[in-house]
Order: sequence, then C-alpha cells, then structure tokens
Amino acid sequence: MKLNGKICVLTGACGGIGEAIAHALDNAGASLILTGRDKSRLDHLIQQLGHQHHRYVIADLCTKDGIDAVVDACSTGIDLLINNAGINYFGLLETQHEHELRLMLEINMMTPILLTQALLPLFRAKSSTIVNIGSGFGSIGFAGYCGYSASKFALRGFTEALRRELADTSIDVLYLAPRATKTPMNSDVVVNLNKELGNTMDAPERVAKELITLLNKSQRSRFIGWPERFFIKLNSLFPSIVDKALAKQLPIIRRLALATVIDDR
Repeated sequence: MKLNGKICVLTGACGGIGEAIAHALDNAGASLILTGRDKSRLDHLIQQLGHQHHRYVIADLCTKDGIDAVVDACSTGIDLLINNAGINYFGLLETQHEHELRLMLEINMMTPILLTQALLPLFRAKSSTIVNIGSGFGSIGFAGYCGYSASKFALRGFTEALRRELADTSIDVLYLAPRATKTPMNSDVVVNLNKELGNTMDAPERVAKELITLLNKSQRSRFIGWPERFFIKLNSLFPSIVDKALAKQLPIIRRLALATVIDDR
C-alpha cells in the first residue's frame, strides 16, 4: 500500500506504540486522524509530526458517542484504519478484578469490531486497508494473561472472518502481532517477568517499522520476533509440547502475579 496522501485513522495514538506508528506514517506521507483520550498528549504528538494536515479526535471509543465522533471526523472518506488501542492487566484469573477483565475485552475486542463496522461505509474505492494490532498472546494462551489472551484471540478471529467477508471488495484486512514491547502499559512487575523469563522486549519503533513492512508487502499477517514465531507455529501443530515448555515457567509467573496482588492491596 502506498501511504503517501492516504487518509489514516489511528486509534490509541497516546500510547507508546501509537506514537511510534504515528511518526512512521507521517514519515511515509500519510494524513492522520489520531484518536485518544489525552488532549495534552495528542497536542504534543501533533506538534512533533512533520506535516500540518494531521487531526485528532478526543474520544472514548468504549462509548457510542466516542465512535460517532470518529465517524464524523472521517466524513470525506478514509483509506486506512489501524485498530491499535489496547490495554493489558497481568495477573492470575482467580485474583483479577472483574472490571479489569471487562475492560480488556471491551477495549481489545469490542472497540475495534464496532469502530470498524461504523467506518466501513467510509472506505474509499481503491487500495483500502484495515490493520488490527494483535499480540503473540493472540495465538498462544499464556498463564497470567487469561483475559488479555482471550481478547487478542478474539481479535485475530475477527480479522480472519472479516477478511473473508470482504474478499470480493477492495478492502484488505491485515493482522500485526507484536511480542513484548517497552511501553508504559507494562508495569514494573511485567518488565521483571520478561527479564526473568528471558523474553525480549522491543522498542515501539520496532513495531511501527514492522507495520510499514506489513503494509508494503502482500502479506495478510505478520508476527514479530524469534523464537516467538516458532512457538506460535509449534503451538498450532503440537500444543502439548508448548504446554510442557510453559509449565516450567509457571512458578515464576505465579510468584510475580502474587506480588501484583500484594501491591494492589
């Protein structure tokens, strides 16, 4: 997809990955409609970007009013929608708060579905694209991430189904799955978890670069990182092998998840 001159809606622009994606799209010449809830951060981001034709919408996308505000801002049509907004809470299911589970499902699953539904009539006729930002945990269920994995598995299923539903149109539906990323969304406990497990954490700019690669290649999906891609493939073919490998990590996960509960109290 040639990005120069394209009109792009980017959700979650206030987050670390969102900001990196905004810069990458700006460098490619796209015209951005950024969404978020923090006006000061959006103002700052717009000032940092090189072009003057970008706009933003202050909106809570968990509400109908928020989605309607984005639709109103796109009245002249759009070429690219990037469903990037997301949230994550680490913890064992038995100790997680109901509102945390509901919020993950709402923001990570329902928001991109409902926003995409609302914006579909506004896509232009040629070379239009929807990108859903998922996760490696959308292909591998991981202890401590039951709610998050459930939401990202659902987003991956939505991407696949919508791609097939729009197969006879000019709209492409793509999926990008980052691995652990260095953003403020990750608590100190999660950072320590990744260190103890030996998991690589990418800079947000790596995710943005991979997104541009996905858009420039004729791929339907892109999974970031090795050995993550290997384990995703292995999990789809021989899940019992992955079960055994991840079971060895469970004591570390339980210990740090318990530390999260203590901190909350």
